[in-house]
Amino acid sequence: MDERRTVKVSKYLSKHLRHQPERIGLTLDEGGWVEIDALLAAATAHGFHITRDDLDHVVEANDKKRFAVEGTRVRASQGHSVEVDLGLAPATPPPYLYHGTVGRHLDAIRAEGLRPMNRHDVHLSPDRETATRVGARRGRPVVLPVDAGAMHRDDHVFRVSANGVWLTQAVPPHYLRFPASH
Repeated sequence: MDERRTVKVSKYLSKHLRHQPERIGLTLDEGGWVEIDALLAAATAHGFHITRDDLDHVVEANDKKRFAVEGTRVRASQGHSVEVDLGLAPATPPPYLYHGTVGRHLDAIRAEGLRPMNRHDVHLSPDRETATRVGARRGRPVVLPVDAGAMHRDDHVFRVSANGVWLTQAVPPHYLRFPASH
């Protein structure tokens, strides 16, 4: 499968496994899982043919491991705007985690901290490099260190998804380290 097709299938899967399963007649279970055969049939019925090989390629090739396959089921690893329980246990974060954003959002982040917006959780990266890639999707990236150790000591709950993304409900501004130039 070429890169363009891989990206197109990945975006299609993200849309329907994270945000709008009902748009193609799917119902996710409480953990966000759907039977692979049902997904493939629904996609084809709605004019977007995906083979099992296409799906397997996207699951394996995705550098962010956005999707997980378990037996005959598939789900998005995180980032849902629909109600799901990923079943992730609370975890102790490293002292610092990182959030990638762009400069135009810094005033709002300074005032409100990091909020999940249309997702269930704020997504944090384990390293600066990953956060830089995340921020670069929207423009020139700005990486904000998050004092996850202090948050954890103050009873904020963290969970980590299967693909290494750290999740928490919100990050108040006083746990963020802002760059001096912004």
